[in-house]
Amino acid sequence: MQWDPAIYLHYADERLRPALDLLARVPLTAPSRVVDLGCGAGNVTALIKRRFPAAAVTGVDGSAPMLARARAASPDCTFTQGDIAAWAPDEAPDLIYSNAALHWLDGHEALFPLLLGRLAPGGVLAVQMPVMHEAPIRALQHKVAAQGPWAARLAGVGSAPPVQPPAAYWDLLRSHCAALDMWETIYLHALVGEDAVVQWAMGSSLRPFLDALPPDQREDFLAAYRAAVNPAYPRRPDGTTLLPFRRLFLVATVPH
Repeated sequence: MQWDPAIYLHYADERLRPALDLLARVPLTAPSRVVDLGCGAGNVTALIKRRFPAAAVTGVDGSAPMLARARAASPDCTFTQGDIAAWAPDEAPDLIYSNAALHWLDGHEALFPLLLGRLAPGGVLAVQMPVMHEAPIRALQHKVAAQGPWAARLAGVGSAPPVQPPAAYWDLLRSHCAALDMWETIYLHALVGEDAVVQWAMGSSLRPFLDALPPDQREDFLAAYRAAVNPAYPRRPDGTTLLPFRRLFLVATVPH
């Protein structure tokens, strides 16, 4: 999947808010080693470094264009390209932070305990994941993909899989933790501009579909998606488009 930093960061402030909310709940004062897993363009990595200036902060991501943007913006952090599903640290970190990345991966039953096991004693796993698979912005992507001349090409193409219910993560993690803090928030993002929800989706969940299409079909697919999704998110009289966006947060601390 090809990530475009400029498209992803089009609504950077709205995407940053849950990342900051997650970082604010990390119960550490002076970690030595921090990993931002799925760091993207590194805008959150820079904020982690600002909060923990003495820490060695490493961002890990699979996208070379995103990492190029991150390295330019945060030269005081280290950035590594790699598959976040297969990531393993050279030294156990005190904090593994992951904002809007792990929901792209399957196998959470194995992944989350594995990440906890890679922490230093007393370390923290802090994760935020969108819970949007039933919302029109996501559900209509699959509906449009199954229709039209691109249907055969998009057969088997999908976006991020659904995350599990919060209670499933509690049951999965609680026995491994000294403390576990979980919550959900629905953000009401006030977006401006034409086709704002389409622009938002183009920076994230719509990427797998667009990447699978040749240029001559991409614009037609976007037009069909636009016609399907815009009625679900009508522009308000002042021109704003409201996008309700549900997110799951967990902050797990392992024993000392």
